[in-house]
Amino acid sequence: MQNVAAIWSALSMRKKLVVIVATLGVFASVLALSRMAATPTLALLYSGLDAKQSGEVLQQLEQQGVTYAIRGDGIFVPSGIRDSLRMQLAANGVPLTGGAGYELLDGLSGFGTTSQMFDAAYWRAKEGELARTILSSPEVRQVRVHIANPMGGPFQRGAETTASVMITSKSGLISNSSAQAFSFLVASAVQGMHPENVAIIDSLSGRIIGQNNAAGSLQNGSVTQEATLKRNVERLLTARLGPGNSVVEIAIDPVTETETIRERRLDPQSRVAISTDVEELTFSDQNSGGGGSVTVASNLPGGDAAQPGEGSQTQNSETRTVTNFEISEITRDVERQAGAIKRLTVAVLLNSSAFANFDDTERTPTLEQELSDIRDLVSASVGFDEARGDQISVKAMMFEPPVALGTSAQENSWLSVMNTNSMQLIQLFVLAIVTVTISVFVVRPILVGSRAAQFKQEALESFPIENTEDQQLADRLDSTQFIAHQGTSQNVSSAKAKSGVLSQESFDITGADADGDAMKLKTEKTDAISQLKSLVEMRQPDTVEILRNWLEDDTFEERA
Repeated sequence: MQNVAAIWSALSMRKKLVVIVATLGVFASVLALSRMAATPTLALLYSGLDAKQSGEVLQQLEQQGVTYAIRGDGIFVPSGIRDSLRMQLAANGVPLTGGAGYELLDGLSGFGTTSQMFDAAYWRAKEGELARTILSSPEVRQVRVHIANPMGGPFQRGAETTASVMITSKSGLISNSSAQAFSFLVASAVQGMHPENVAIIDSLSGRIIGQNNAAGSLQNGSVTQEATLKRNVERLLTARLGPGNSVVEIAIDPVTETETIRERRLDPQSRVAISTDVEELTFSDQNSGGGGSVTVASNLPGGDAAQPGEGSQTQNSETRTVTNFEISEITRDVERQAGAIKRLTVAVLLNSSAFANFDDTERTPTLEQELSDIRDLVSASVGFDEARGDQISVKAMMFEPPVALGTSAQENSWLSVMNTNSMQLIQLFVLAIVTVTISVFVVRPILVGSRAAQFKQEALESFPIENTEDQQLADRLDSTQFIAHQGTSQNVSSAKAKSGVLSQESFDITGADADGDAMKLKTEKTDAISQLKSLVEMRQPDTVEILRNWLEDDTFEERA
């Protein structure tokens, strides 16, 4: 404490103010660093909520006494309790996503509620429940459901219930399969609704997706079939050439028309008798001769009487045979649906450098033979049909080395370990620079100057001032010059007392001029260098302290 008090008292008023300001600056910097270190790291709790949902979340956080921060549309909380807060808020039904559901019906009372009010609340609750169910899909970010239920009336018997669903995906577009699944979900939840009456609209592209048309189904089927064939061919090539040494592209030209063929073929040469019907008919007729022919004369009175004629007999026999035959008949109905392969095209590109890495001691196939074998394997894998017009092209070329795009993510980096953001790092860096700068360039020079002043004071006390000339010399010289002067004077005096040879004029010290120039040491008979060496030998502790002080001053000037 005495040294500190002595150093403080030796400082001028300007240096005292500088020390106070620098001390306050260092203290403020250290306080800011400690505050930043004690501040918990914040993590994102929720983002993208509307104003109502955000207000509900903030109300729950304030009730629980949780520190939070709002940055843009995101709510940040301490990272250590973020997951537990999400579970607690979910248990309380916050944030409420997809709109209100069947809880709307809880607020309806039996008094004062008309049928129209109940129907409106019911369909609103139905829409909210469907929106919640669709939001449970991992690819859906936001959804709105609207159901149009026609009112019953005598002239609206054919009206059907329809629905429209507006979906915002998290990334990309909603797939057709997901859209069809949502259509069946909504149609199954509403009585009397058909899936074709549900329209799924993508909010990003503004188009209707998931339509159950033949073109879309045909395109999806072709893409799936191409991917399957491509995967099979790549697996074969990877087993031979290794991964990354082959590129396969397959294009399928599908049949887009639907054809129905009905064929009926009869073969008369291959008839078979299945039944025979035989019928015999016999006719017999006999006429006597007493009867004559009837004429005009026979009818007149007194005319000629009819003459008796001769008799006649008639006999007829008939046989009829009916045979039923069964003719061979072939009936064939052929229905050809769209989606069959009309034409197949396969392109295979191989890395030519991969063939040079083969180490086959039994045989070394040529490149043409190797490509021919690979072509045969590819043909068998994809079901090549030359009559159909299929084409397969296999070529070997040099591959370019792959270029890494972007920056690969590194796990357990120093940023992830510190779990902080860039702004906090910048603040810490700036405060650290300010603290070091104040300590090195402000506090340390003042302390070094204080030590020099203290050393000068001790030197003046160790070498007492005997007259006015010494006082003036001490005011004009620094401590090291004054010590050298005093030591030299004492050494000369002691030498004069012992030998009695030196005269009073042998060693004369003159004062500085009135303008404050340095004192000039004049010697007539004694060498100044020899006297300085003898002084160093006599006062070694003081000499070491002087040299140490010089070194500290030189080091500070170099850093500055």
